[in-house]
Amino acid sequence: MITTDFVPGSPCWLDLGAPDVPAAAAFYGAVLGWDYEPMSGGGEDMEGGMFRKDGKIVAGLGKLTEKGARSAWMIYYSVTDADATTEAVERGGGTVRVAPTDLDEWGRMAQYSDPLGGQFAVWQPGTNKGVDLVDAPGSLSWTELYTTDAAAAREFYGSVFGWQYSDMEMPGGGGTYTLITPAGLPQERMQGGLMELPRDNLALTDGRPYWHPVFDVVDCDAAIAKVGENGGSVQMGPDDAEDVGRLAVCLDPSDADFVVLTPTPK
Repeated sequence: MITTDFVPGSPCWLDLGAPDVPAAAAFYGAVLGWDYEPMSGGGEDMEGGMFRKDGKIVAGLGKLTEKGARSAWMIYYSVTDADATTEAVERGGGTVRVAPTDLDEWGRMAQYSDPLGGQFAVWQPGTNKGVDLVDAPGSLSWTELYTTDAAAAREFYGSVFGWQYSDMEMPGGGGTYTLITPAGLPQERMQGGLMELPRDNLALTDGRPYWHPVFDVVDCDAAIAKVGENGGSVQMGPDDAEDVGRLAVCLDPSDADFVVLTPTPK
């Protein structure tokens, strides 16, 4: 489970780069019940701000400005030293997309690509540790990587974050799913997974690996109905996963992917 103690290597923040900020704010408000709070001084253009659920910050939203980039969620992992992490990324064959940068007193961030092109980011906390709410309806509950080489992904991210791994076989011969736990923590603190898929199955990125968030929802079917009603689509599901819950892989109107999950009662 994801928690807000944000130990090193755990997901602590996520934000969406969207070509149309007001449209994205309206979509996720309808699907996940989020309230959007523009950054102070942002003006009528609404170029960026925060999503809140029940008053608590759950994600960020910003204007997609990178030329040729697709709209997507970026997941940030907590680290104690962004510069040391950058060195580890480069040693492991990854690429620095945004060098470590101070964001006033809030913290220090950097963005990378893994050796196969999967994009991710890190956050070295200052006064801001991360989001306020996780593992609750309308918030992040899991992170997931689709990759064409699971062994290479395990080696790279293990060298960067020290993650621990355990494997489970998917039902019906669906392949192996690798579960991710932060270094030194028990398995009940699992925070995500990675799965190897053929390149043809990664059409969103022309075969490049990608991370996406899983959001907890009270009713998966009601959530995907809202997805369709508000211009999004469902890529896969809804399906019932034993001991996990009912889930669906969705796209927002700009084709940013995410998963909605109604977890099995604990």
